[in-house]
Amino acid sequence: MTATTDLTVLSAEAPSLVQSVDWLAIAPVVITAAVGLVVLVADLFLAERHKPALGWISVAGLAVATATLLPLRAGDRATFCLTGDPEACSYVADHFTLVIQFLVLAGALVTALLSVTAVRDTRMPAGEYWFLLLSSAAGAALLPASRDLATLIVALEVASLPAFALVGMRRGDRLSSEAALKFFLSSVTATAVSLMGVSFVYAATGSLHLTQVADRLEDVPGQLDTLAMAGVALTLVGFAFKTAAVPFHFWVPDTYVGAPLPIAGYLSVIGKAVGFTGLILVTVIAFPAYSDIWGPALAVLAALTMTLGNAAALRQSPDRPNSAVRLLAWSSVGQAGYLLVPIAAAAYSGRDQIGSTVAYALMYAAVNLGAFAVAALVARTKPLHRISDYRGLYAERPLAALSLGFFLLCLAGLPPGIIGLFAKVTVFRSAVDAGLGWLAVVMAINVVIALYYYLRWTALLFRTPEGAQTRTRAPWPVAAAIVVTAITAVVLSGAPELILRVTSGSLFAQ
Repeated sequence: MTATTDLTVLSAEAPSLVQSVDWLAIAPVVITAAVGLVVLVADLFLAERHKPALGWISVAGLAVATATLLPLRAGDRATFCLTGDPEACSYVADHFTLVIQFLVLAGALVTALLSVTAVRDTRMPAGEYWFLLLSSAAGAALLPASRDLATLIVALEVASLPAFALVGMRRGDRLSSEAALKFFLSSVTATAVSLMGVSFVYAATGSLHLTQVADRLEDVPGQLDTLAMAGVALTLVGFAFKTAAVPFHFWVPDTYVGAPLPIAGYLSVIGKAVGFTGLILVTVIAFPAYSDIWGPALAVLAALTMTLGNAAALRQSPDRPNSAVRLLAWSSVGQAGYLLVPIAAAAYSGRDQIGSTVAYALMYAAVNLGAFAVAALVARTKPLHRISDYRGLYAERPLAALSLGFFLLCLAGLPPGIIGLFAKVTVFRSAVDAGLGWLAVVMAINVVIALYYYLRWTALLFRTPEGAQTRTRAPWPVAAAIVVTAITAVVLSGAPELILRVTSGSLFAQ
């Protein structure tokens, strides 16, 4: 009787180890992953003639996952919290999470629309393709909500590993296989370095939760300070690789050229969002105590990245095969440099500067996916992907030419692409406010350099075409992707305050 009573008392006093689950908070990730599993299983039973239905199931699943963000718009949910410390949670659905999840899921939805036609025309295995795309999107949607280093690394790999296979999905294509192998080897190396950094941080702090890591790094014992500093530096490497920051950018051009065009667009937007999201979380939430280390380092990386990216894009020959994709690839490297600026500025003037990176990422996602959508349309009749193939596009496809011209002007930051101008001004202001005047000057010079290759491509669209024009009817999923991205860019250019309002103030749960 006494033993039973003692066990009852101990049970009552011991804290419960069972964590509650907020299913609504994790619904966007769970739905995306569940639809991926449904597609994989359905592929086993569907006849070949019914395989296109898998693409539409995937599109519908991504649309539903995106819609589930609406009930979460208050940004006040968290789950998988420690029972002893309710403030330390592994999954937080704050405003930062919701904005990035919208970018990821909406971007994956546009990619899925582009892929419906690509999978059919290139005879890629439908079940595997859609499963891998949805798996990657689920990992990318999980990453912004991750608030411990273990979940962060797992989400990063869930987003990345399917992407390797997607890049090499075109069987028998040497460029595709080479691109996938290069992407895989370089990414695995960066991840291994990051994992070593995470182990060092854990050894120095005894915790993986970002908020607890931040608190404990404020008062690291002297003998562990070097270990903590090394851990901070190494952890940032993997995320810098995903952002395509110099010198971790070398995989980008060949990977974009070798990948199917929808996947190249996916990597340029969602892949980049994954890297920047992880970089933001580990710097401004977990490692603010070492801002004197990562702040200057990211400022230098930003300057090198934008400069090298724009210089390489400037050198692309219009008549070279794949020059259009390579220009977009190097342009994305240059744009990554701009996106790094506010993160570096956060080290000097507070984490509210992160709103500038989020605002720029939203603009970039819409217009860059739109540019890849037009490239996918042009590639149907001109598969060499040369910039010169776009000469006279206005005479052949006026709406596609106008859309691409508008996307390029947004990337350049010129009217009527007002949203691009506003985004660049916001990033520029964050550098000035942080006292990084030299970085603002470097950015201004690079914006001027980028004007040349963006305007050269835009002007080519309206020149007199050479030879007979071959016009085929645009598949409606591709046309829908172009229309959706074009309307989004036009609306945002007419009302840029829509993005600025979303990203103003604090994005993180207090």
